[in-house]
Amino acid sequence: MGAVIWNTRFSRLALWLFCLCWSTIAAQIRYSIPEELKIGSVVGNIAKDQDLKLSDISERKLQIATETGKQYFGIDLGKGELVIADRVDREEICGPIAKCTLTVEAIIENPLQMFRVEIDIQDVNDNAPLFINDQIVVNVEEAKMPGARFRLEPAQDPDIGSNSLHSYVLSKNEHFILSVKNKDGTKIPELVLEKALDREKQSTHRLLLTAVDGGAPARSGTTTIIVKVQDSNDNPPVFEKPSYKARVPENTPKGTVILTVKAKDTDEGINGELMYSFEPNTPASVLNVFAIDAGQGFITVKDFLDFETLSSFKFEVIASDQGASPLEGLCNVEIEILDVNDNPPEILLKSVPKPVREDAPPETVVALIGAKDSDSGENGKVSLRIQSGLPFTLKPSISNYYALVTDSYLDYETFPRYTVEITAQDSGTPLLESKTQISVDVLDINDNPPLFAHSSHTVYVKENADAGNVLFTVSASDPDQGENAKISYSITESKIKGISVSSYFYINSENGSIFSMHSFDYERMKVFQIQVQARDHGSPSLSSNTTVHVFILDQNDNAPAVIYPSPVMGSVSHQRMPRSAKAGHLVTKVTAVDADSGHNAWISYRLAEATDASLFSVNLHTGEVRTKRSVSEQDDSSQRLLIEIKDNGEPVQSSTVTVDVLIEDGFHEPISDYRKKSSEISKKSGTMTLYLIISLASVSLLCLMTFFILLVKCARGSRGSSSCCIRRSDSGYKNPNRNLQIQLNTDGPIKYVEVLGGDMMSQSQSFGSYLSPMSEFSDFTLVKPSSTTDFTDTLNVLDASLPDSTWKFESQQRAELCSNGALDCTKGSTPSLCPSSSTMISL
Repeated sequence: MGAVIWNTRFSRLALWLFCLCWSTIAAQIRYSIPEELKIGSVVGNIAKDQDLKLSDISERKLQIATETGKQYFGIDLGKGELVIADRVDREEICGPIAKCTLTVEAIIENPLQMFRVEIDIQDVNDNAPLFINDQIVVNVEEAKMPGARFRLEPAQDPDIGSNSLHSYVLSKNEHFILSVKNKDGTKIPELVLEKALDREKQSTHRLLLTAVDGGAPARSGTTTIIVKVQDSNDNPPVFEKPSYKARVPENTPKGTVILTVKAKDTDEGINGELMYSFEPNTPASVLNVFAIDAGQGFITVKDFLDFETLSSFKFEVIASDQGASPLEGLCNVEIEILDVNDNPPEILLKSVPKPVREDAPPETVVALIGAKDSDSGENGKVSLRIQSGLPFTLKPSISNYYALVTDSYLDYETFPRYTVEITAQDSGTPLLESKTQISVDVLDINDNPPLFAHSSHTVYVKENADAGNVLFTVSASDPDQGENAKISYSITESKIKGISVSSYFYINSENGSIFSMHSFDYERMKVFQIQVQARDHGSPSLSSNTTVHVFILDQNDNAPAVIYPSPVMGSVSHQRMPRSAKAGHLVTKVTAVDADSGHNAWISYRLAEATDASLFSVNLHTGEVRTKRSVSEQDDSSQRLLIEIKDNGEPVQSSTVTVDVLIEDGFHEPISDYRKKSSEISKKSGTMTLYLIISLASVSLLCLMTFFILLVKCARGSRGSSSCCIRRSDSGYKNPNRNLQIQLNTDGPIKYVEVLGGDMMSQSQSFGSYLSPMSEFSDFTLVKPSSTTDFTDTLNVLDASLPDSTWKFESQQRAELCSNGALDCTKGSTPSLCPSSSTMISL
């Protein structure tokens, strides 16, 4: 019962070649056991013979498969032993074949391996010889001479070798002895007449024939021979040939005559009439498929022939006469069955295909597949193939086994499952084939990052909108599956003017909705750029980014702010003019600025109320207050004007300023009066006047220098095809419409000079100096545009509309404007008036 390794030269060579290429079939093992062992008996220890650990047997799912379909053996997973699982009867399994071998495959997974196990079934003496009939009747003519032989029915013993039929024993008698003839390994008993018979003395003789096998202990079987003494029929039938042979294809139809036997009998009458029949001991396998015509000796096909079941038949045909004591003649018949290709190949799946990771390397084993064909020769040669266009191939193994392996990398996103059609084809004529399909699932790995539909997005948000609103929702897709396709969104950490972007925005990590953390102020920040990252949950996780541009839309939330008259002068501005003033006389100029942008910052002026509305008018765009007619003696010397400043937004924002105008008689030389006034208050404003004169001189000189420099640049730029008035090196934006204006205005009592620069797409610069003898103050104004820090950065993405007219800001003394809080002089405020020379240089 121990293991016997198959060590023939051929097996070693085949095994070496296979192990060199593949590791799926490891070795062949041979065991030898007697038949009829008890269920549960141990055949051999596979684990020990194959150097397998006991833990590997259960973890790697060791299993047994047979080609017969009946499971005679099983595996004891606890000990690694091959045990008997069903009754093993050698005679039932192999019949008369001397060598009886059962082949099983032991399959173990992870990695996939197969061990071929051959089990030799040894015969035991479990069957006694058996006669088909309990009685054998022999008719013997009394005229028979001693030495005459009479064939008897042989006994059958399904055991083989020494356990098969060994000898016969005949009971003692005075007329007959027993002779045994060995024909083709079969012992056939014959009754030999030793002493002549006398029917008148004894017509019937009873003998006991015993058949004994060669087992230990020996088994035996008996039958009774009844000898009936007949009258003389002394000529037996004789066949034309002692033996007949025929070759018949296995697809021969039923009823076909394949052979005719013929015998002759020289006797006359009924003693010469012959009847044909199969010899009584003819096997059932012959009787089931062949028939013989009793009168003519035709042997015909009775049932379908099958080469794979039995390839040849040998039997005897008896011809017996009809005499009182019938005589018999005997011939041998041998029929060979010719194989035809009538069996399609059979496909055997030795292992269930397992899912394959999409990053599995080529030549990864997916399944082990076998093929067999019951036909013989070329008809039984089988080849396997699969359909083209799949990333799989079949690698031949040994003994009609193939390994289904990958021949390229797989892609779950393209094909999550493959249906592999396996075709087995033999080499016969005609070609026969069979097909089966197996499914191979591909396991997803995280090989695809989330993808946004667009690399950037644009969002427009109104300023002053409530915090917590959903501004925009980004969405990414991932073609992977499961956890590999789950996406989380986050905002990449960055800073805007030193403040973390997360303080402005929040994103829902699950659905990508972006929320505002608070309301926005267009005047402080016009555009945000945030990076949103989408990251999947795979291992390792993959990510991608998209840029979201958030543009703040300006709302009309700022009323115009009055710059001149300055708020430090009080709620009412006091101005003086001579009674001799003519129509169009400039009384004063109201200047305001709106912190909004675009149409919301367009400012208009109108005279809302006046003591005498027919005397004064206010320019709609410049805010200049002029006389509509000459002043008469009848006009009141004190005039109050209420001027309304409105923007162009929706809803409209407005503010007002009150101007008191004192009309004085005999006031003809405003400059002299101014000097007189200055001398009167020299102690109060002498120093201030000196500062103003110095400032005016400085500004005038700077204006001339600036004007000269711009003229030189324009002259050079015209030769170089570049803009003469503006150049933006950082953004590349050029505007040829920008102009420079220098206005010297001496109209009326107010003397001022203004240097203006502006265009339709940018805020302008202006600075001016005002000398007014009618007022207690003289003004020098420097105006800086709003938020120039990031203006060039946002100019490329923000389309802002500005008023057609330039913005002109006037104010009082620089120190007073910044100190009283009327306007913010900090960096980035809008608008801001900062007494800095850099403002003028930026022009």
